[in-house]
Amino acid sequence: MPQSLVKNYIHITFSTKNRHPFIDNTIKDELFAYLSGICYNLESFPLKVGGCHDHVHLLCNLSRKMALMDLLEEVKSHSSKWIKTKGDKYRDFYWQNGYGSFSVNPTEIDVVIKYIEMQVEHHKTKTFQDEYRSFLKKYQIEYDERYVWD
Repeated sequence: MPQSLVKNYIHITFSTKNRHPFIDNTIKDELFAYLSGICYNLESFPLKVGGCHDHVHLLCNLSRKMALMDLLEEVKSHSSKWIKTKGDKYRDFYWQNGYGSFSVNPTEIDVVIKYIEMQVEHHKTKTFQDEYRSFLKKYQIEYDERYVWD
């Protein structure tokens, strides 16, 4: 086969360090646009970026030219540096060390987009930790609770 054809939809989520509520209404829309721009520039075309006060969700089509961990390193490092330029209240901003990434069936794209759009409403009744644990359970990922939240 002379051509490499790839379509990898992934749903990525990660939180601020110690789930500090840095992502307020002042910065939220600009941050989501910035994250989207990083993904776009790395040819991991974003379908939806959103989140809540202490975490983000990215739905993108992972570039065939890039490893997932490289995408996340770029997204997190560039956005962390950028947000620190947005004022004194963001000078101590950091992302958590890890992330969760989950494959998405192309027939479920609309469901994931709607899920990301409803984050604020969703988190009125469920914490990020509970949300993340439910993803780990759904995808049958074994984990050690001691190392998930740093």
